[in-house]
Amino acid sequence: MNQTYLLEWLDLLVTFTLNPSKTDVSEITTVQSKAIIEKTIEQTLFIQSEFKIKVFSLNKEKQIKIIVGNYHSSLIIFLDNVIERSHNVVFERFDLKQVINTLISCFDELLSFIETRFSDYLSLDLRVPATYLLISKKKLKQKIDKLKNSSTSTINNQKVTVILFDSLYSFVNSKRNEKVTFRQVLYRKQLIKELELLKVKQNEDQANAALDEILIYMNFNSRKYINYFTKCVADKINCCESAAGKMENLLFYFKEFNQIHSKDGVILNPHHQDLKTVLSDWFKHEMMYLEKKLHFSVVPLLTIDKKQNQTAVIDITKDKVLCKLSTDQTALILRASDELKILIAKSMNHVFKTIVPFLSTPHKVDPSYDSMRSKSYVAEERDKKIVIETLERMIKQIKEY
Repeated sequence: MNQTYLLEWLDLLVTFTLNPSKTDVSEITTVQSKAIIEKTIEQTLFIQSEFKIKVFSLNKEKQIKIIVGNYHSSLIIFLDNVIERSHNVVFERFDLKQVINTLISCFDELLSFIETRFSDYLSLDLRVPATYLLISKKKLKQKIDKLKNSSTSTINNQKVTVILFDSLYSFVNSKRNEKVTFRQVLYRKQLIKELELLKVKQNEDQANAALDEILIYMNFNSRKYINYFTKCVADKINCCESAAGKMENLLFYFKEFNQIHSKDGVILNPHHQDLKTVLSDWFKHEMMYLEKKLHFSVVPLLTIDKKQNQTAVIDITKDKVLCKLSTDQTALILRASDELKILIAKSMNHVFKTIVPFLSTPHKVDPSYDSMRSKSYVAEERDKKIVIETLERMIKQIKEY
């Protein structure tokens, strides 16, 4: 294991050279100040390069955690010292003030480098030191201000941008003396970085979708955002009058939602549930509600006996074919048959509407074709496995003919 101390030059600079209690800082010349600035910039790049080599040369995770944690802690201490020194009258001299500003920038860059590249090895739930938090909030606020005036805030849906910027500004402007962890600071840094990469498309819907993708990816589990998202989906679903149409739209949006990836280990509010979990549960409850609505909307086929002036139920089950697969499993076969054009009809809906009335299952005498079609979009692994096994048995049977 390489024991080289990469911060040695910066350590000496902060601890001795720029320490008024140990050195007469006023004797540093303008030429020397310029040389210190150049060397500091050079060291910033050198340390990043060498630190990656040092970390990747280690095989044990425990060793990596120790070295990452030690360097991170040291940089925070140096940053605190430099900020404290900046208030000393000797650093009011223009060239020395430039030295201090360069060092602050250097330590901030190195900290961001470690936090971005090696966050998995940091103790993110530790409290952030006050000085470091102050610097971080100041830098975050500058980036948020810039974002607010950029294309991100020109997305047509102002509701989501208001929720987003209110949350970001609430964090950086908070004056409360509460515990702020590295996890909370790092989350805002990562979120802002994702927003900076957002390229607003010309199509308004695409722009809104791109922002939603970022917030879902970053686990932005704000209650206001959850309410906003579910209301948007509900409004789109309620455009359809029929329960079947609503179910079809709901399944479509659920499919789109499931295709959005979420980043591991990041969350806006660590004490609340993950955004994906909350929204998935909402989709499932809405589907259950619509399924019940579809079920109760199925009216038995009735006929009027004119002689007795009584209503009688026609027995339509006697001509049905019993399918030993469940409703969900049968739905998968019909959907696959339609998509592979084994069964050709004007639409998938027509396939189900034509075939299902002539089928019954072990648990349902009169399965709803609409409900069965809806279930074909949310296949469970167990049902898929049973269908595949059934088809394999059919293949084996056909081979024996």
